[in-house]
Amino acid sequence: MRGKKGSLCLWLLGIHMFISAFTFGGGYVVVPMVRKYFVLHKKLFGEEELMEMAAVSQSVPGAIAVNLAAVTGYRAAGVLGAITSATASVLPPFLIMAVISRSYEAFIANQAMAAVLKGMQAGAAVLIAETAVDMCRTVWKERTLLFDLMIPGIFAACFIGKWNAALVLILCAGLCMLRAWLRREKAEVTVAEVKTGERGEQ
Repeated sequence: MRGKKGSLCLWLLGIHMFISAFTFGGGYVVVPMVRKYFVLHKKLFGEEELMEMAAVSQSVPGAIAVNLAAVTGYRAAGVLGAITSATASVLPPFLIMAVISRSYEAFIANQAMAAVLKGMQAGAAVLIAETAVDMCRTVWKERTLLFDLMIPGIFAACFIGKWNAALVLILCAGLCMLRAWLRREKAEVTVAEVKTGERGEQ
């Protein structure tokens, strides 16, 4: 068992260093990479669980990529997996930025590097769009009117109304908590009515 966990931690170290080194454009770009290797290849968890992990990662302080690495590592191999994954996700950007910072002016002024960065921006935009579509599909599978209305509503609030993203997240969390509370109350009333009916029949 220990050997299996140790080999899994080594895999987590390598895969998170690979993901961190070759994903450009922010935390959301990491999600499709994690989906490819953790969900499709290794089958360590499902797509719905990945979307929940992504939501948790963006809801807590810190970089989304590091948070998601820690959560996926914990899900795969416990506390040791979380520490290994978080460390692996930090190492590549730390080393790259350490090198770039020593020659920042020359790096920025280089036309070839500027063209490379433009290409990375375009690729990152596509990956982020793919992640957004996958998350929307997961939400639509619930077939809940509230969730279906949230997607265009949040888009309008953030991109048209320029609302604060934190405020939108808090509002959505509050609505979902209210929905869960109402459903629980309704379920309790239904159970009480059934018990009352059974007693009446007796």
